[in-house]
Amino acid sequence: MRFILAALALGIAMPVAAEVVDVAPNGMEIRQVVRIAAPPDKVWAALIVPARWWSSDHSFSGSSANITIDPRVGGCWCEKLPNGGGVVHMEVTHIAPPSLVVFRGALGPFFNLAADGALSFGLAAAGAETDVTLTFRAGGYVKEGFQKWAPAVDGVFTQQMGNLKKHLETAP
Repeated sequence: MRFILAALALGIAMPVAAEVVDVAPNGMEIRQVVRIAAPPDKVWAALIVPARWWSSDHSFSGSSANITIDPRVGGCWCEKLPNGGGVVHMEVTHIAPPSLVVFRGALGPFFNLAADGALSFGLAAAGAETDVTLTFRAGGYVKEGFQKWAPAVDGVFTQQMGNLKKHLETAP
C-alpha cells in the first residue's frame, strides 16, 4: 500500500491495472492485468522463479532468494527459513505452461488465519508482448474482515506484478 501511495505522490506511472473486484466480510477478489514487453514463454520462465522478481519485503525470511516454485501439479510455492525451517505459501493445483498456473493456499499473512485463497496467473500473447492477468480470491474467517485486507493485498500484488514487468523488461 505504501508503494502505491509513494508512486502516486511521485507521479510514477503504475504498470498494472489493479482492481479490488469484490470485498465482503468473508472474502475478496483482486484482479490485475499487466502488459509485459516479452513473449509468453519468456514471461513464463521468469514467473516460475519468484526469487528473481518477488520483493524480499514480502517474505518471511527477509530474502526472496529463499522463495521457490516447483512448477508441477502438487508443487510447492515455498520459502526456506533459517535452521531448517520453512513456509508453504501455496500449492500448484493447475498448470498449463506457458499460459496458466493456479495455486491454492494461505499466502502471506493469511498463513495463520482461518482463510484460504486461490491465485492464478494467466498469460496471453498480445503481439510480441504478453498480457499477464493475476486473479486472487480469498475467503474464510478473518476476525477483522477482509475489507481491511483487500487494499493492502492489492498493493502487494501491484508491487509484485510491477517487479515482474521490470525484471523482464530491463534484464539482459
